[in-house]
Amino acid sequence: MIGPVYVVTDTGAPISVPDQTRAAMRGGAWAVQLRDKTASDAAFAELARELAEILSGSGTKLILNDRVELACALGVDGLHIGQSDGDPARIRDRIGPEMILGLSIENADQCAALDGLALDYIGAGPVRTTPSKPDHAPPIGFNGLADIVGLASCPVVAIGGLGTGDAAALKQAGAVGMAVVSAVTRAADPEAATRELMQEWSAL
Repeated sequence: MIGPVYVVTDTGAPISVPDQTRAAMRGGAWAVQLRDKTASDAAFAELARELAEILSGSGTKLILNDRVELACALGVDGLHIGQSDGDPARIRDRIGPEMILGLSIENADQCAALDGLALDYIGAGPVRTTPSKPDHAPPIGFNGLADIVGLASCPVVAIGGLGTGDAAALKQAGAVGMAVVSAVTRAADPEAATRELMQEWSAL
């Protein structure tokens, strides 16, 4: 089951990625996605192993961004891919049926190619402009998010400029949760920020 708060790591944040992961876990996040576009495979794998150890037994899932072969080699909980990361059907075959697979969707048109794909969730967005990903696609807003939810055959997690105060609009659009970066990783107290997002979602 996909949970309401999904924290994506931020290599430029004031605290380290392991500390971001501990805070997200302690705050109750459903998953932590390790995202680092510039790290070598060796460095990425070393960090992934550290995060896996931190999260072991906690119930918080570890999801790798983009690195298909490393996800298979390390046996992590999940993999998240973008539109330019390869054929999702082939990637599903490569990682097997048990590993969580998420796919970024930037607009409703991209949903047309998803029929029959064994995805566990869609990451839809950006809902708003976000500084954590300068090369993002045009923002879709909450109406665009609702359009994607209406076309999707799997749960939809919203991403892009989200934080405290957004849960009601996200639920109304049909999302099952939110993926956040700076709302947690650059908060004064990342653990408390994660917990606040969880509590806000649960209260609705």
